[in-house]
Amino acid sequence: MKHFYPHPIIAREGWPIIGIAFLLSVLLSFCCGWLALPFWLFTVFALQFFRDPSRPIPQDPEAVLSPVDGRVVVVERATDPYRHTEALKISIFMNVFNVHSQKAPADCTVEAVEYNKGKFLNADLDKASVENERNAVLATTASGRKITFVQVAGLVARRILCYTTPGSRLSRGERYGFIRFGSRVDVYLPVDAQAKVVIGDKVTGVSTVLAHLPLTAPEAAAPQTEAAAETASRPNTEVAQAEIEAAAEKVRHAVAQEFKD
Repeated sequence: MKHFYPHPIIAREGWPIIGIAFLLSVLLSFCCGWLALPFWLFTVFALQFFRDPSRPIPQDPEAVLSPVDGRVVVVERATDPYRHTEALKISIFMNVFNVHSQKAPADCTVEAVEYNKGKFLNADLDKASVENERNAVLATTASGRKITFVQVAGLVARRILCYTTPGSRLSRGERYGFIRFGSRVDVYLPVDAQAKVVIGDKVTGVSTVLAHLPLTAPEAAAPQTEAAAETASRPNTEVAQAEIEAAAEKVRHAVAQEFKD
């Protein structure tokens, strides 16, 4: 579904870097000739890194969308370290050639934003989720489901930008952040979510469906009453007694038949 995208195709986060690189490239071209080539290459690299194109957005209300472009590196049951509950974890690794703006994976309201300082390990490693610098957005979907999506800095990335705040409402596909130069995003969903990707899949930001999350949580099993529990745990003595009496009756009948003969 096409929609109005209120952002330039080259993200504003990159304008200062691209502008400086371009000016240096022009100046060095006049005074140093071919020695300016590395600066021109960096300018081209910066242009492609900071691109932020509009993408079609699936409108399935149960669809959880990929927040970024990249490659799926984790699909597993894990503990959401921010909510301390069991969750379905899906992690996406972005290399320096992927689009690095982050988009909301679902229609949701932001409950909290938690920033944690940390290391700058290779974002492809599992331990990057808990050891690297990261920024988590805890949100509730429009139907009341709890989800968490986390921006994780990488080996080269040194700058996490997040523009949303507690109480903000995000529409699916709405831009809420940016990470500079290679990183990772972790998504934690309720355990009844059904993953639609596997490790190794390449995903496209907001166009790829990561999982289907039912609009309502499954109903918890009704608690067993004390009387029912006692009945369930107690042997069925009535049945057992009936069986004993039936067996005894057969024996008596056999004995009587023996004397009669």
